[in-house]
Amino acid sequence: MEPKVKVRNLFKIFGDAPETALERLKQGQSKEQILEETGHVVGVQDASFDVGEGSIFVVMGLSGSGKSTLVRMLNGLIPPTSGEILIDGDDVANCSPERLRDIRRNKIAMVFQHFALFPHKTIAENTAYGLKIKGVSAAERREKALQSLDQVGLKAWADGYPSELSGGMQQRVGLARGLATNPQILLMDEPFGALDPLIRREMQEELLQLQRSLKKTIIFITHDLNEALILGDRIAIMKDGRFVQVGTAQEIVADPADDYVSAFVADIDRGRVFTAGHVANDAQAVQLSDDSQNALKAMEDLNRNALYVLDGERIVGVVTYQDLSTAIRENGKADGALADVLVSDYPVANRDAQLHELYGLASTGLPIAVTDKNGSLIGVVEPEAVFAQLSGDEQTQDSVRSDTPPAA
Repeated sequence: MEPKVKVRNLFKIFGDAPETALERLKQGQSKEQILEETGHVVGVQDASFDVGEGSIFVVMGLSGSGKSTLVRMLNGLIPPTSGEILIDGDDVANCSPERLRDIRRNKIAMVFQHFALFPHKTIAENTAYGLKIKGVSAAERREKALQSLDQVGLKAWADGYPSELSGGMQQRVGLARGLATNPQILLMDEPFGALDPLIRREMQEELLQLQRSLKKTIIFITHDLNEALILGDRIAIMKDGRFVQVGTAQEIVADPADDYVSAFVADIDRGRVFTAGHVANDAQAVQLSDDSQNALKAMEDLNRNALYVLDGERIVGVVTYQDLSTAIRENGKADGALADVLVSDYPVANRDAQLHELYGLASTGLPIAVTDKNGSLIGVVEPEAVFAQLSGDEQTQDSVRSDTPPAA
C-alpha cells in the first residue's frame, strides 16, 4: 500500500537567495557556516519519510530543530525550497494554488499548541469554524460540531464559552474543531505543550483512544521524547533541520543512532517502552500426557529451566527442571506423571503488557505465559529477559538467549 504522506528530499532555507544557500549546503557547508557567510537560515535539510494511512508519525526535536517548519510545509503554509510532499500522490510542494486549497480544505486539519479559540463564540461555534469556512449550512455545522464535541467528551459544553473551560478542555475543543471537518490527516503542532503534566498525560491517552476508533493519519510534533514514545507508531528525531533517526520507540531506545539520541533515551523508563512481545521466546510446551523423561529432555534440548504443560490447547500449568529431576531421582523411574509436579498457579500476561507490569510476575522465578485473547499459549517470557531489558544491559540480554544449560 502506498503511504498516505510521502516526503522526499525536503529542504527549507530562509533568506533572499535560498537557491544559492541550498547549493552551498549540498556542497557540504554546515548550517552555521551558511548562516555566518550568507545570513540564510537552514530550517529543514534533506528530510525524507513515509507516513502510512491510519498511523501516528511523531517528529521530536528541541527548539530550533526544524520540526515546526516541517509541519507547516506539509500544510502548504510555508513553501519548501526544494523537495516533494506527496499526499495521496498530489505534490503539495509544487501543485497549483487551487489544488493546494482543495487539499487543505478536504484532507488536512491542523491542531496548534495555543488553542486559538474565539472568546466571543460558543464552544460549538468554535468547533464549527472550519465548516463555516467550507460553506457548510448552519444546521449541518451544528450537527457535526456536536458530534465532534461528543467524541472528546464536551457535548454538554456546546453552548458555553472558552473562558468557562480549563486549559485541557480548551485543547479538547481545538481537537474537536480539527475533527469536525472529518480530515484524513491531522497535523498536530505541540498540541499538549501548554498543558500541566497530569492533564497532558490524560490528553495523550484520550488521543490514543480516539485514534483506535477514528484511525486518522496523524503527524504529531513534540519536544518531549516521553510523549513521542507514548504516541508514535514511528518516531523521527530532528536536530539542526535533519532527521538523525527514524524508527519505532523500541528501535530508538534499544539502538540509538548516535550520542545525541543516546543522551535523550538515557533516562527513559524502558519498562513503558518494551512489551512482553519484545522479550518473549517461542511458545515451546509439553503435553500433559508426555512422560517425565521426555519433558526433561525437551527442557535440556531447548535450554529452558521450565516448560509449560498443555492438555490439548489448554494451559494446565508449568513444570520446572529442578522439580522434575528431583521427582525422577526420588521415584527411581522416568515415566512418572507430569501432573505430580505440576505448578498450576503460574504467571500470565498478554503480549502487549508493558514490562513494568511484568516486574512482579517475573519475581516469582517462573517463566511468564504469554497468551492470546482465547487464553492460548503464544510465547514465554523468562524472568531474566524482563530484568535484562529493564537494565538496558545488552550483554545481559544476550546471555539470556545463550546456550547455558538448565541448572539441576
